[in-house]
Amino acid sequence: MERELHRRLRLRIGGFAFAVVLLALLGCARGPCVSIAGADGKPRAMVVVEVASTGPQRELGLMFRKHLDDNAGMIFVFPDAAPRNFWMHNTPIPLDMIFADASGHVIGIVANAEPYSDKLDGVEGNAEYVLEVNGGFCAKNGIKPGDKMDFSGFSTHTSE
Repeated sequence: MERELHRRLRLRIGGFAFAVVLLALLGCARGPCVSIAGADGKPRAMVVVEVASTGPQRELGLMFRKHLDDNAGMIFVFPDAAPRNFWMHNTPIPLDMIFADASGHVIGIVANAEPYSDKLDGVEGNAEYVLEVNGGFCAKNGIKPGDKMDFSGFSTHTSE
């Protein structure tokens, strides 16, 4: 009896996990997305993104936005890996900034960047990608340096 109960529970949990993954993938089917997995390969989060791959797009970023949906963000794509600094000028919502190297590995995080601040925020190391998400997103999803970003639905290269 107990064995049968455990089997049924595993089937229900397995079906639920499958449904969650399927819904996340369907969300990405609507457009570009970034998935983040831990160093152990376990999925941590999936973010539907706007892509900022040109100079003017990167300059504007998320300025003047009063709201950012959960599991939404903006991915900044640069032509090369280099030290990167961001500010929150004219940005009214707190953001987490996730810096990643050319291979998509997270090299550092700026958590809860202060709205409207002109202070330059960055991390040690060379970043080719920076993902901006709602403040607190990294803590909520356990995202940390060493995790890996995977990109879907957009070009990860830019010449600008």
